[in-house]
Amino acid sequence: MKNLFLIVFMFAVAGLGFSQTPSAVEILRRVDNNEIFNTIQYEGEIINERRGRQFVITFNAWARGNTHSFIEFTNREDRGTRYLRRDGRLMVYSPDNEGVMLISGHMLRDSMMGSAMSYEDTLDNAPLSRRYNPVLLGSETVTRPNGNRDVWVLELNAIDRTREYYARRKLWIDKENDDVLRYELFALSGALLKEYEMLEVQVIGNRRFPVKGEMRDIQGGINTTFVMRNVILDRPIADSVFSDRNLER
Repeated sequence: MKNLFLIVFMFAVAGLGFSQTPSAVEILRRVDNNEIFNTIQYEGEIINERRGRQFVITFNAWARGNTHSFIEFTNREDRGTRYLRRDGRLMVYSPDNEGVMLISGHMLRDSMMGSAMSYEDTLDNAPLSRRYNPVLLGSETVTRPNGNRDVWVLELNAIDRTREYYARRKLWIDKENDDVLRYELFALSGALLKEYEMLEVQVIGNRRFPVKGEMRDIQGGINTTFVMRNVILDRPIADSVFSDRNLER
C-alpha cells in the first residue's frame, strides 16, 4: 500500500510540474510568434485625436521582414505621399514637392503624420526577444470589454540601450492566448513616453494578430487609433513593390 501511495504521489508532483509558471523568456517568445511576420499586406487607418479634434488618415501597406516596407497614403489630403523603407533607409516621396526626402537617425522617432506613433513604431518588425531581457514581475487580473482577463506582467530591459529608443517596456500579456493587451514604453531616463491598449485581434492562419489598437503619446497629448483591415500574412511580395521606381512614380 505504501508503494501505491508513493507512485500516486510522484505522479501528482509530476503533474504539478506541467502547470508551473512559464519563464519570462518563454512568454516573450510566444508574443513574438504571434506578432512577427515574414511579410504583410493590409489597408490601414490612422485616427488622430488632439484637443477635441479628430483627423483620419488612410493608406495601403506592404512589408517584408524588418528591412523592407512600403506605405502609400490614400486619404484626400495626403494622397500620393509614399514611404519606402529599405536596408535601413526610410525615404518619403511627396507629390507637393515632387521629390524624395531621406528620413534617418533621430528623425525616425518623430511623429508619423501627426500621430502618437513614430516611424519606428509603425515600421518595426524585429523580435522583442532578440532586443530585450525580460523579467516576469508577476500576474494580475485586468478588466476588458469581454470580461476580466488573467495576465502576466513582463518588464523588458533593452540589451543595447544605445540603440533602443525605448529603454524599458512593460507588457500585460493574456495568460490564455498570449495577446498583448496593454503595454507602456519608457525612455532611458525612466520617463513614461507612451501607452498602448489592444482593441481587437484576429486569428490569421495559426496566430492571433492585433489589428486594432490605441496609442497615447503622454508628452504630446495625442491619442491615435491604428486599424488594419484585409490583413494578408506571409504571402510573397514582389521586389518591385520596394523599388525606387514605385516610390517616385
